[in-house]
Amino acid sequence: MTDGEQLPALLRVLKGERVDPPPIWIMRQAGRYLPEYRELRKRAKTFMDFCYSPALATEAVLQPLRRFPLDAAILFSDILVVPDALGRKVWFVEGEGPRLEPLIGEEVWRFDEPERALQRLQPVYEAVERIKRELDSATPLIGFCGAPWTVATYMLQGEGGDKDRARRCAYERPADVDRLLDTLAEASARHLAEQVRAGADCVQIFESWAEGLPFPLFERLILRPTEKLMTRLRELGVTAPIIGFPRGAGSALGEYAKRLRLEAIGLDTSVAPHPDLPAQLAVQGNLDPQLLVCGGAALEHGVRHVIDSFRNRPHIFNLGHGITPDATPENLSRLVSLVKGAA
Repeated sequence: MTDGEQLPALLRVLKGERVDPPPIWIMRQAGRYLPEYRELRKRAKTFMDFCYSPALATEAVLQPLRRFPLDAAILFSDILVVPDALGRKVWFVEGEGPRLEPLIGEEVWRFDEPERALQRLQPVYEAVERIKRELDSATPLIGFCGAPWTVATYMLQGEGGDKDRARRCAYERPADVDRLLDTLAEASARHLAEQVRAGADCVQIFESWAEGLPFPLFERLILRPTEKLMTRLRELGVTAPIIGFPRGAGSALGEYAKRLRLEAIGLDTSVAPHPDLPAQLAVQGNLDPQLLVCGGAALEHGVRHVIDSFRNRPHIFNLGHGITPDATPENLSRLVSLVKGAA
């Protein structure tokens, strides 16, 4: 981009600027709610094969951009490519979600070296390069990873769902869990750095399982390892903006924003209007994804409420979590139209 060109709206907001109407992208904007994605998915034997195919991942990213005037693209991948690259087997059960070889109960936890993990992840970085070549200069590309604790919960339990077993493990085997989090912080920092080198303009850290933690555990499992990840990312020379999404952080949201050097913070659906956050910090979210299933007046009211709630600060319009498979493209089209006409 030359000096005479203006930054895309999303990147301007991440620099602390208020932009009207707010830029919009949607978590899981490439996915099962699109019929063309469902057809594309049939071309890979497994979901992990899909994630490791640069051609298929690139096409998945471009599909929603052809339908909707969204203000950003996001890499098509999965947060569990990191444990897969570290040598832990990952697979997906149709209709149920991810499965891993669980760590709980193992006496010794062994992981592949970070350099070997990066080699395994080369198809992801090739996908970033391909996607970036396909995008115009007005559409930034978002890279991402899962936060250490969120990824650790899957690794400990071998699946998603109830996180009680992972929390008990954090109490019962603190040294092992802390070592796991350190491993994931290092691997995730390198993973994000490689995405940025390949062309990502900014990155998002998904902390999907922040809810329900007493603050001492929140500090130990969420704040401390995420700080390590971000510090390591900067040591690797990455200056790209970072969005943190601590879903379910509740009353710890302010401390998350205070402790981490973020350009934006994602807000889940439970966050009340006018959150107690620094005025210059960009916020992202927090529309209920179910409104994209309902549509109609409920959707219109929800969109206007979110826009009005964050009108006086830097804001990126998004959902409070990912779009669901039963949402309709027509409702997403209406959502984008409402946001684009909100100036």
